[in-house]
Amino acid sequence: MKRKLAAVAVLSATALLTGVIQVSTAAQAAPTPSLQAQAAQQHATALKLAAGQAGPLAKALKLGDKEQLVAKDAAVDKDGTRHLRFERTYAGLPVIGGDLVVHQKADGSVKAVDKAVAARIALSNLTPKIAADQAAAQVTGTVKATVGVAADADESPLTEVRPAGQAELVVWASDGNPRLAYRTTVEGARADGTPSRQILVTDAADGRVLATHETIETASGTGNGIFVGQVPLTTTQSGSQYQLRDASRGGQSTSDLNNGTDGTGSLFANTSDSFGDGTVNSRESAAVDAQFGAATTWDFYKTTFGRSGIRNDGVGALSRVHYGSNYVNAFWDDSCFCMSYGDGSNNTAPLTEIDVAGHEMSHGVTAATANLNYAGESGGLNEATSDIMGTMVEWYANLPSNPPNYWIGELINLNGNGTPLRYMDQPSKDGGSADYWDANVGNLDVHYSSGVANHFFYLLSEGSGAKTINGFSYNSPTYDNSTLAGIGRDKAAQIWYRALTTYFTSTTDYAGARAGTLSAAADLYGSSSAEYNAVAASWTAVNVN
Repeated sequence: MKRKLAAVAVLSATALLTGVIQVSTAAQAAPTPSLQAQAAQQHATALKLAAGQAGPLAKALKLGDKEQLVAKDAAVDKDGTRHLRFERTYAGLPVIGGDLVVHQKADGSVKAVDKAVAARIALSNLTPKIAADQAAAQVTGTVKATVGVAADADESPLTEVRPAGQAELVVWASDGNPRLAYRTTVEGARADGTPSRQILVTDAADGRVLATHETIETASGTGNGIFVGQVPLTTTQSGSQYQLRDASRGGQSTSDLNNGTDGTGSLFANTSDSFGDGTVNSRESAAVDAQFGAATTWDFYKTTFGRSGIRNDGVGALSRVHYGSNYVNAFWDDSCFCMSYGDGSNNTAPLTEIDVAGHEMSHGVTAATANLNYAGESGGLNEATSDIMGTMVEWYANLPSNPPNYWIGELINLNGNGTPLRYMDQPSKDGGSADYWDANVGNLDVHYSSGVANHFFYLLSEGSGAKTINGFSYNSPTYDNSTLAGIGRDKAAQIWYRALTTYFTSTTDYAGARAGTLSAAADLYGSSSAEYNAVAASWTAVNVN
């Protein structure tokens, strides 16, 4: 079913700080473009507006002469309010922790600014004490020293390490103490077959590791079957064949890696417009899960938030199934803009459950927006965002074969006893996740620190206490013994998405998430609304004050 979007004004790309939104009469007179082309054009125009304002905004924010803003993303509310997201450079060097969001009124005046780090950048010396090749070698050696050792509880140890290009000179500002540093990428593989791409930041003066994070974001899980059952698919006919390529959703497609680990694989195609038989005996069955999962994730973001694809640019992602051999995992890789699924134990249990698909592709949405650092409290918020949105994708799909609930990966049977991978109503039931915030939360693995935000989202959606929802039983406690009613998952998701795309930055922690979601609730429902008060109460209920 096709859905129509209301016509919107085209932004004037030349508007500056005092500019206003103008309607292009030429655009009004032109033929109506397709929905995804229209959304992509609107986003591109807003992004062009942000780029045009980068210089004046840098001056208005009193940035130094050596600092420049680089437009990353932009959005415009119905009332004309603009939210312009920028990265920052200093003397031409990328500033890690320099990202910010400028909120403007419709007349162009600055309403507020959210900075990842407020510290002023003023470096007296831009000459590193360590050469780039030395930094790259040092970092590679550091990572090689971890071969055979798992960094996190749910992470398979590294078995292969190799450098991936030259070290890049940057300014490190994420800790509030700006200084010259190197950003180096090291690639490799883990014992379970997951590719590894680690980005390490090291001090350019003494080589100390300042930060490290894995950019291959995985869901730890295993599966027992094919999950979506009989579902409709949008395919493309090419000659006498039908392909798993969906032109109506940005050309997203699904390919067979044939148990390899590189490349794009072979696009699924056959002479009938029917794929798979619902069992692992057909290689197409896992592809049906993947293609349907990608389509549902696209439709969820489009219908719920007006977002056209993961990057909001109308471009669909590639799904790759049959990744590796006996590979018990699935992951999103932003560098190839692709989603990959292993076949599980004995190559008989594809990890293609729909909330896994929604979870992993939502990592791409986070990367395109707030780009939450994948470590500490911001890493927990990154993981929680994927759990929240993956859960919402599952509710959106509402499949008889996979009834929606507030559990994560309940069908893939990671634990071998039929229990879910994670629980949103009481995260600690998985044995490792945090129900409430404390000063140690940021030291947990991000899949466990995410529990605080997952619990917040459940409480905001459904409230506290014992209840049965869609046939599933929950019993959600509160830190302060409060009784909460909940505002419904749809409103809760709107608040979280707006906070992610409008207020969160790369370094947002739990205190910042409380502030950001309160601002989002005020924008959507008013600062004196029941929704606003529910957000405040739900954060208090997980000890974020």
